[in-house]
Amino acid sequence: MPSSTAAFHQVSARRHFNTSAEPVRIDQSNHSDMHSSPTRSTKASASQSKKVDWPIPVRHYVQRAFMTDNSIPGIERGEVENKLKQTITQANENGALHTIDWDKLPLPQQLIQNERANARTVTNGTPWMPPPVEMQDLSASNGTMSKKRKSTETHTSDTDPGATQLPWRNTNRKNVFEDRVTFQNPANDSRSKDPNGQAASKYQSASLEKRQKRFELDQPTTQSKRHPWSIQPEASIAEIDPGPVVGRCQDLEKRYFRLTAAPNPDTVRPLPVLQKTLELLKKKWKKEGNYAYICDQFKSLRQDLTVQHIKNEFTVMAYELHARIALEKGDLGEYNQCQTQLRAMYEAGLSGHPMEFKAYRILYFIHTCNRTDMNDVLADLTPAEKKDEAVKHALDVRSALASGNYHRFFRLYLSPPNMGAYLMDMFVGRERLAALSAVCRAYKPDVKIRFITEELGFESDGETVRFLCDQQAQDFLEERENGPRLATARAIGFFDASRDAAFRKVDIKGQI
Repeated sequence: MPSSTAAFHQVSARRHFNTSAEPVRIDQSNHSDMHSSPTRSTKASASQSKKVDWPIPVRHYVQRAFMTDNSIPGIERGEVENKLKQTITQANENGALHTIDWDKLPLPQQLIQNERANARTVTNGTPWMPPPVEMQDLSASNGTMSKKRKSTETHTSDTDPGATQLPWRNTNRKNVFEDRVTFQNPANDSRSKDPNGQAASKYQSASLEKRQKRFELDQPTTQSKRHPWSIQPEASIAEIDPGPVVGRCQDLEKRYFRLTAAPNPDTVRPLPVLQKTLELLKKKWKKEGNYAYICDQFKSLRQDLTVQHIKNEFTVMAYELHARIALEKGDLGEYNQCQTQLRAMYEAGLSGHPMEFKAYRILYFIHTCNRTDMNDVLADLTPAEKKDEAVKHALDVRSALASGNYHRFFRLYLSPPNMGAYLMDMFVGRERLAALSAVCRAYKPDVKIRFITEELGFESDGETVRFLCDQQAQDFLEERENGPRLATARAIGFFDASRDAAFRKVDIKGQI
């Protein structure tokens, strides 16, 4: 018989499982990293956890940038944050954090406003205005140049054919905006011919010539010719703030005009003249009481002090006097501007009346219901400051309102120190409505008008009735044998709604 071929191959029995189709490979690079020295990992973690110790002037600069008084209409908070981040980052990269005068450096919103104004000027083709201003070189005053930021006018040398060009200069040269507008070489003008390669009509040629001449008129007469739409070199901080001006004007009275250019020394009054101006304004205010005139003159005086960088005891005196007059007339806009500058001058060590105006700040935050800034003020108070008469009165007012003790609040309202009554007058009306809401719930079915007069700090029963009529609550007044009374049981819902409406919206600025 022929030998038969086996139908299978004999193999040894499997004694373990190996389901992996490919051998396992160990990443040597990762393996070596795991066994590397701990020094390198320690350095890496240290570099990641390293924080920049920002100088105190930089922190003050950031705080001033987000103050409500320094906001400019039309500039969003996001734009201010981006500009602020760009300014501080560039200063840190240039090593100029400790050399820049942050107190004199324009705020980010002012830089954005200058950029927009100059951008409009460049667009309109005005030849006598400076180029747009931006924070390009913060270390220009120190003679150092940024190594990480290149000027936008960096050009490649024509004699070096192998020089590296920017990517957007290498690609699509035929579509450059300048080539599409100014056709210096008719052979390269694709629009001067029709699709069949024929020359354009006389009308089209004339239009192109007029268009070319119009753009040539806008060319600046400098050595490096640029088109109006090309990016201009950025100005340094020294060009933005050239330094203090020394005034030469001898006029005691001068109207206020908002500066749109560098101040003219011939229209700025020096310090001796400003001192005489302040005395004149005091006499005119006592004699005439014309607030529109006095406010205009004080703003002009403050402007002359600012452009000359004058910050001394006289500056504090001028700002304090203007703030008091603004409070007397209820002009919270001017008061806020003075209060902001006074706070900075007090922190700089200039003498004045810091406790008086700190009490005003507490009362102002009560009026605006600004709990965040109120908490900051309370946290900064020292035990000695809390014992001051004006500050203690303001703190008692805040405590009485926080606890709902309207009886104590109106006792404090009748005896405020300094000019605190003018600030309390701005929110006493809504507090009376809140107190009436509580009275209506506590005293039913009615209560005497005389009781309301004594509890809510009115001067007479007639003033109380006028207040209730102004609030449209005359329907709840009832005439009795023993005098007029308020029907509290029927007025609960009315005064609850009036209280909520009074606290719903607060005029924070209050500028006249």
